[in-house]
Amino acid sequence: MTELDPVIHAQARLRVVASLSALGDGDKIAFPRLQELLAMTAGNLSVHLRKLEDAGYVEISKTHRGRTPATLVRLSRRGRLAFEEYTEAIRTLLDPTPSKEQP
Repeated sequence: MTELDPVIHAQARLRVVASLSALGDGDKIAFPRLQELLAMTAGNLSVHLRKLEDAGYVEISKTHRGRTPATLVRLSRRGRLAFEEYTEAIRTLLDPTPSKEQP
């Protein structure tokens, strides 16, 4: 049986990782924009980002835009790979038949 990554598998974290994976490699999104996209509270998003950060799946940087502090989030290379493996595991779970090879 295919194992699913428990860090990504939680619904909220899956939504976060899927959203971040849509960004270009190395692109960052501002915390408020990600919060708006996912319709999550700041506290809930922070908790899930912390778990993803602890696993090395996201990178969070703090900077200033003008005089306003800004928190930026991006999917790390490790997170992108983990998400690719997760989506492949889901595909295998949903369709366990081996792919047909071309003659």
